[in-house]
Amino acid sequence: MAKYEVKQTAVSQVLADVRSDKIAIPELQRPFVWKTSQVRDLMDSLYNGYPVGYLITWQSVGAKLKGGDVAAHQQILIDGQQRVTALRAAIAGQPVVGKRYQKKSIVISFNPLTEEFATRTPAISNSRQWIDDISELFSGTSQLTFLRRYFEKNPDADEGPVESAVAKLAGIEHAQVGVISLNDDLDVETVAEIFVRINAKGVPLSSADFVMSKIATYGDEGRNLRKLIDYFCHLTVSGHAFDDIRENDEEFAASQHLEKIQWLKRQSDELFQPEYTDVIRIAGLVGFSRGKAGAIVSELSGLDPETRKIDESRIPDAYQRFSNALDQLVRKTHLERFVMMIKSAGFIDASMIGSKNALNFAYALYLRLRNDDQLSEGERARIVKRWFVMTLLTGRAVGSFESTWETDLRRISEHGADGYLRILEESELGDGFWKVALLQELVSPSKRSPAFQIYLAALVSKGGRGFLSKSINVAQMIEGHGDMHHIVPKNYLIKNGFPKQGDYNQVANFALTETPINIVIKDHPPQTYMAKVKSQCDTGKLSLGEITNLTDLQANLIENAIPDFIDTVTADNYRDFLAARRKLMAQMIRDYYEAL
Repeated sequence: MAKYEVKQTAVSQVLADVRSDKIAIPELQRPFVWKTSQVRDLMDSLYNGYPVGYLITWQSVGAKLKGGDVAAHQQILIDGQQRVTALRAAIAGQPVVGKRYQKKSIVISFNPLTEEFATRTPAISNSRQWIDDISELFSGTSQLTFLRRYFEKNPDADEGPVESAVAKLAGIEHAQVGVISLNDDLDVETVAEIFVRINAKGVPLSSADFVMSKIATYGDEGRNLRKLIDYFCHLTVSGHAFDDIRENDEEFAASQHLEKIQWLKRQSDELFQPEYTDVIRIAGLVGFSRGKAGAIVSELSGLDPETRKIDESRIPDAYQRFSNALDQLVRKTHLERFVMMIKSAGFIDASMIGSKNALNFAYALYLRLRNDDQLSEGERARIVKRWFVMTLLTGRAVGSFESTWETDLRRISEHGADGYLRILEESELGDGFWKVALLQELVSPSKRSPAFQIYLAALVSKGGRGFLSKSINVAQMIEGHGDMHHIVPKNYLIKNGFPKQGDYNQVANFALTETPINIVIKDHPPQTYMAKVKSQCDTGKLSLGEITNLTDLQANLIENAIPDFIDTVTADNYRDFLAARRKLMAQMIRDYYEAL
């Protein structure tokens, strides 16, 4: 059975429906991403009767209209937002929002002699042959008046072709656009699935886009909540854009939300720079204990979980809960404290965190634990850090992680965060994990593997130094984007029976090493270069690094989980070296985790 209805609607009717709020376009308040050439091509397609794709709408129950009324049958435009915005700009002369959140005009010109469209330029404006702004034709001016003005400027123009071209241009208003209306009785999960499968210009829309579309239908309040999410994400990356937002978005500047994120204009930390997908997930977990986009939309639509029917009386409270969650999420003290926790666990750089989802749940967990008066801040930090690392270790943030999150929150409600964390640790982090599973995770050529990044965090946490460094520690090297080098050199291994990348690039063969030390090591096996280090410990004459004490050398090797037979390692016992180092790395990770 079809889940939609297809109909043809005139461009003028689409624009009229947008003006009357019958169709809601959430994207109107966001930067317009189309190039002006795409707007020009859209006009050219409509002029020539070419198809321009379908618009897709879905009924939004409980959407707020201007003046505070609630629409019973307002449609959300869930696909085609850029096209409709382009139509508004070119035909109705409405401004769009630029990259710096300023309002700007996109003016399309038309040459009735050549039937050519173009983006207006100074040269076109100065040309008599061009109609420099086609929106003037649609602003109420009659075609006769419009043509008279044109012929006054171009007395030698052939009237017949010009009149025909202008009539055809005016006909754009009556061009038909296909509109797919999703059935009103479709459940939110189905609409979310349809939404995700839609492609706009080859770019898949995410379920988070669906949530953002829903949020923006709740009148001024909804639009500003959506902007809060957008601007928060933008400012975590580009704090200097704050002044642009304040100066160019008067509606948002007049709301109470602007001051909540003004602290970001001076914020430069790069560890946590969420996209709006991340913010929605965190707010959904904090506000509704829900992680899936469809579930969040269900809450905002007033869906009663028991009757599975829409109850509009639930909508205001749902938006208030979501708004409260966002307020907690964007608060300076909360975010800075959370980032400090993650850094204190050794994750001092965003490159060390391969799973944004693990970070998202950890932040949501921290925000929820702030409401537990039975926990001290120190206990919250311990739980959040261990949960974050446990998530990375066990892969809880991959696959159907959203369902896992919702289950975790239910279990936390039953057992408490600390109690349920202990249950998970007993079931998933027993001896079998540390002595078998983790070793297998370290059999990897990927420096991005979670196990290896946790190993680096363990090094940072204990203040470990770089391999064969006397004073430069791993934290300094990571923050300075130091180099990762092979302990048993790559070229040496290739020449001695290990030509495959998966052999010489094993993570157990990597260590953060100062570039001058690596240059001296060059292609020599550890048996050779370790002899140099031991010799300089005897003579004090530096030739590789700055360590001149055997006790200090032994401590450096322990810090870097290097087997004690490193000074005898060649290609012959390379695999034994890898196996021994994996065990030491795994033990270091275990000691680190248990000390969190």
